[in-house]
Amino acid sequence: MQAEAVRVKPYGDSMNDGMVQLSFTLPLPLSEVAQEAARRLAEQMGITEASVVHREDLGQGFSFFILYGRCTHWVDLSQIAVTRAEYTVMSKDEIDNFIGQHFGRKLTFIGACIETDAHTVGIDAIMNMKGYNGHKGLESYHQINAINLGAQVSSEELAGRAIRHHADALLVSQVVTQKNVHLANLTRLVDMLEAEGIRERIVLVVGGPRITHELAKELGYDAGFGPHTYAEHVASFVVQEMVKRGMK
Repeated sequence: MQAEAVRVKPYGDSMNDGMVQLSFTLPLPLSEVAQEAARRLAEQMGITEASVVHREDLGQGFSFFILYGRCTHWVDLSQIAVTRAEYTVMSKDEIDNFIGQHFGRKLTFIGACIETDAHTVGIDAIMNMKGYNGHKGLESYHQINAINLGAQVSSEELAGRAIRHHADALLVSQVVTQKNVHLANLTRLVDMLEAEGIRERIVLVVGGPRITHELAKELGYDAGFGPHTYAEHVASFVVQEMVKRGMK
């Protein structure tokens, strides 16, 4: 039986009024013509009563605009199916106990920002002892040997470290996504691990602001994590995935 349609629109001052804020940059010098172009572009996106509330000259022939208006579109929630990693989130102590019970040894997790990516905030939040926002990082786990390689680590180096340290899991961070460079980086790593013959004995996880579980699976990873992910989420998935796959 088909699910009942549940339609929603953005909320501003009243339910389903559709009010939204939109910002973008145009490759035009700041002028009245550029402002009108921004307004008309918003209307072509389905934003009615669009008005420019802020404009700024960015120099070198670029201008920035913030607009308010009403979104004419609805979303039917009954038609949405979200792909997500299936696991139970455990606490730090529960994860340590789980590892002790199922593996009888410390597990090795290696984390890195790969290729050209130099942004370590995400991987540090997962790996480092202090963690982030009150959530301790993997270095604080008694049953996990957490190795943080930092930024701009090539796929060759990461694969080599995985072999040298007998890694159980690789945690990859990709923050830089301009021109979809993260897709090429992530694909290259999978190809490298397969070429080395170690892909199947490693749990491969990727995280970043534009990463979804669905995208990660398409690229050959075991799971993808987006914003608001903490060490216990990643560790819970990895250890449960290892048990599921019969890894020892």
